[in-house]
Amino acid sequence: MKKIIFPLFGLVLFGWALGIASEKEFEIQGGKLISQKPPFIMSLPSELRLIHSSSRANPTEKSLTRAYYLVKAKEKEVEEMLIVEIADKTDPQTGPMTIPPLKPFTEKRMYLKDRIKRGELRGDYLIQLMAWNPDAPSLQPIVKKGIVIPSGWALQGQFLFVYQGEHAIFIRYAKNVNSFGLKISEEGKDWERESISGNEKKAYETFQKRFMEMIDSIQIKNP
Repeated sequence: MKKIIFPLFGLVLFGWALGIASEKEFEIQGGKLISQKPPFIMSLPSELRLIHSSSRANPTEKSLTRAYYLVKAKEKEVEEMLIVEIADKTDPQTGPMTIPPLKPFTEKRMYLKDRIKRGELRGDYLIQLMAWNPDAPSLQPIVKKGIVIPSGWALQGQFLFVYQGEHAIFIRYAKNVNSFGLKISEEGKDWERESISGNEKKAYETFQKRFMEMIDSIQIKNP
């Protein structure tokens, strides 16, 4: 049987008008993200709020992708954002979903890459430095809500896992480096993996702790 390969990027670039995903399938309660399809729970790293959701059909892959945008903003400027994409297999005759390996934007500013194997939760994760681009098509759902995405560096963690071969979940959490309350360099060379130090290293270590706590909190609930 044909396998479905879950594409990492481009899922949220098109098809925003195809419908709003059901709130009952995904909600925020008491600092926790609760997904009903597939059923799992994850603690949030801060007080993020859900501002946008959408769905997109993928006929070639025989799947449906739901996207959820959560943000924490100060004076309508994004400090943190969490994007959760869930791909659901739509054809029961196809084989289990498979996922490609995660790839950083650049190896120089990728600080951590590893794999989690904990019971039924098995997936890949990485942490890197990236540049926020407010003009990026994938971020327009946030911009259209009147929320400003500042240009500049952000630390980002990615986690990708398959749920029983029927769903693929892609989690991306990012935090503006200027929101750590530290004097931070804007020079890319100061953030390179081999030379990071001082406040840049402190910011990364704080982010890593928060991101890993979020990933470690995931609880898979069998239907």
